[in-house]
Amino acid sequence: MLEDRTEQGLADLAVLAEPVRRRIYLHVLRRADAVSRDEAAKALGIGRSLAAFHLDRLVEAGLLETEFRRLSGRTGPGAGRPSKLYRASPHEVRAVVPERRYEVAAELFAQALSAPNGGSTDLGDVARTYGTELGTEARRRAGQRARPQRRLEALASVLRDAGYVPFERDGELRMLNCPFHELSQRHRELTCGMNLALCEGMLEGANLSSDAARLDWQPGLCCVAIRSDKIAG
Repeated sequence: MLEDRTEQGLADLAVLAEPVRRRIYLHVLRRADAVSRDEAAKALGIGRSLAAFHLDRLVEAGLLETEFRRLSGRTGPGAGRPSKLYRASPHEVRAVVPERRYEVAAELFAQALSAPNGGSTDLGDVARTYGTELGTEARRRAGQRARPQRRLEALASVLRDAGYVPFERDGELRMLNCPFHELSQRHRELTCGMNLALCEGMLEGANLSSDAARLDWQPGLCCVAIRSDKIAG
């Protein structure tokens, strides 16, 4: 969910707010091989105990992973105990407020370009298909015999999870946030056309009228407006 993604991102940033811990994390992140406590301490010019504290705190937060290995390369009796080493985890540190979903746009663009006749028409097709999946989820959340208002609430819930911030105004469902904001500023026709196709597909997937969605550029709002009366009327 949107709230979960945002809260996790802010929690990650809180862990990295401590200057020494942030420097240690960046040091490990830039290393190809795993880093020992001694190496981290030497690189940052701090004590080994302090380096160990921050490294283990980063492990607890899921930002680093550990492994154990003898650095001498020797084995058998007398080789010494394996050292605890640290490397970056696959976890991404990301907190963007308001929410952006550029990875979704990148995936849709990639699918369109990979099509035999790649182009803006195919982008609309793949965006509509993606939207249909969202619409199917909205239909599931609403239930088989949902009342019109419940269908609207389920649709708004899915939009919220997809990075939009939906609200009702003047008989329409509008969105305060565009997940593809920067792209829309630079490539308006292409991005907003993709966005409209996505929302049309979502309505179709929810067994609602796709013509309830339309383009309507307004300052501070997503380019797509959805007629509430065609959903909850």
